[in-house]
Amino acid sequence: MTSPQSMTHLLLRKLNSIATLDQEDQIAVDRLPLQLTDLKADQDIVREGDRPMRSCFLLSGMACWFKLTGEGRRQILSFQISGDLPDMQSIHLATLDSTLSTLSPCRVAFVQHEALLDICAKRPNVANAFWRMTLIDAAIFREWVANVGSRQALGRVAHLLCELVSRIRAVGLADKFVCELPVTQTELADATGLSTVHVNRTLQSLRRQNLIHWKDSQLEVLDWAGLQEAGDFDPTYLHMRTSPAF
Repeated sequence: MTSPQSMTHLLLRKLNSIATLDQEDQIAVDRLPLQLTDLKADQDIVREGDRPMRSCFLLSGMACWFKLTGEGRRQILSFQISGDLPDMQSIHLATLDSTLSTLSPCRVAFVQHEALLDICAKRPNVANAFWRMTLIDAAIFREWVANVGSRQALGRVAHLLCELVSRIRAVGLADKFVCELPVTQTELADATGLSTVHVNRTLQSLRRQNLIHWKDSQLEVLDWAGLQEAGDFDPTYLHMRTSPAF
């Protein structure tokens, strides 16, 4: 069976896409004590109100942060992809204010906060990379507020697809213009503040314009420049060291 340590390459690829780690830093990350867990789709990893003593990173699959209104309406706050360490904030915030849940079957590696604090104390470059990661997460949240509040439906969906393709590409999980994107139209609706019917019509429009081809969970971008223009997409807020080449 594959050991958890041999799977840290995705986390390292993510960290190296946004920061600079030397060889000793990467060895230290590779030696983090991880607990590997396989989760089903629609399974909560941590819930609003939890007081966790560990964080996790995604080895495979997709997850999302969300909040529920008093009426039970779900607002997806962000999508998390393989290589992400989505809940670093739980090291310093005693109580979680939202829920992290899987969208697809996921393989998750849990790591105790004590181990994360130890590596941050001993490896300043790693601490800086984790800090930069949380700042980028905050930048993504800000961009999502702008996306939902200020763009029309076509722009909202196109912008979100551009973001996801860019992030997936950055960790090496896209083949040129093609990537796995196990997100339903209902989940896109919850992320963009639209109805499922409106999302369906918007995706049909993107297809008619020959910008994308999306079947089952495989997304192909047919016209990257066109999709960027449709979504008013500027990847600056992702703060990648190098832009993914398309």
